[in-house]
Amino acid sequence: MPLTDRSPGPPPTTVRGQAKAQRRQDLLAASATLFAERGFTGVSIDDIGAAAGVSGPAVYRHFTSKQAVLGAVLLEVSSDLLERGRAVAEHAPAPDRRLRDLVSFQVEFALHRPAVIVVQDREMPHLTAEDRRTVRVLQRGYVTLWVEALRELAPARDVADLTLRAQAVFGLINSTPHSLRAAHRLRAPQEAQHLEAARTALEEMAWAALRTAFEPAPASTGGTP
Repeated sequence: MPLTDRSPGPPPTTVRGQAKAQRRQDLLAASATLFAERGFTGVSIDDIGAAAGVSGPAVYRHFTSKQAVLGAVLLEVSSDLLERGRAVAEHAPAPDRRLRDLVSFQVEFALHRPAVIVVQDREMPHLTAEDRRTVRVLQRGYVTLWVEALRELAPARDVADLTLRAQAVFGLINSTPHSLRAAHRLRAPQEAQHLEAARTALEEMAWAALRTAFEPAPASTGGTP
């Protein structure tokens, strides 16, 4: 598959190259929103072009097909999550801080990229077999970052248990697109307050769930609740 389908390649150095790269990103952003709203089969190349401010045929200057657009959306986000997640993990000074920072990173992603999460959950079957394999490899790499951070805090637990816990927390955090869609219809100040409250709640709940792997449950005081 051509490079323009799978990756933006090295950063462009010319004005024309930068404009082309920006157009590509605009197309990917528009596509993610449309795929989330209507589903892959409910979106046409003309729809994608119109949403990005170009004609349908102009989309083919960047991608060979609608399936290639979907592949680029999910490959880029999966690669970005893994790369940025590694940076988060590498810069954390201690295991508990590393895990907290990964939680904060995932919450921030979920709050600001809700359309991509919906597409990732729902449209994987429409990828080519090659793209689907690559996305799965990238996703497993990202899960591994969390499992490795958990293992430092809970060395007695096996990998399967920690993987289950990490994936359960992803489910908690990534449910945000479904519960916060109404926030995008609010005025900016209201939306900001809504998202900040959601950020705090999600981080607290995620951390509480992960702590069960390495902190003992509080002793029961008995008596009637």
